[in-house]
Amino acid sequence: MKQKIKYSSEPIGKLRVIKDFLPSPEEIAFKEEPVKVTMVLSKSSVQFFKKTARKHHTPYQKIIRTLLDTYVARYAA
Repeated sequence: MKQKIKYSSEPIGKLRVIKDFLPSPEEIAFKEEPVKVTMVLSKSSVQFFKKTARKHHTPYQKIIRTLLDTYVARYAA
């Protein structure tokens, strides 16, 4: 059986405000119309993305797409 938490009115200590780090809804939504492509990747790359996707409970294609979008956003002129 779990012990119940006892709350008190004692001071918590010094608190600090943390800057909002979450992206806005506009940053999360698709910015452009998606285009379907076919490409051949190395077996080791696909295995890496699938393993990472399982770990984070997300589709591996989404990880690849996010990686490419981040790269383009960083290096696009």
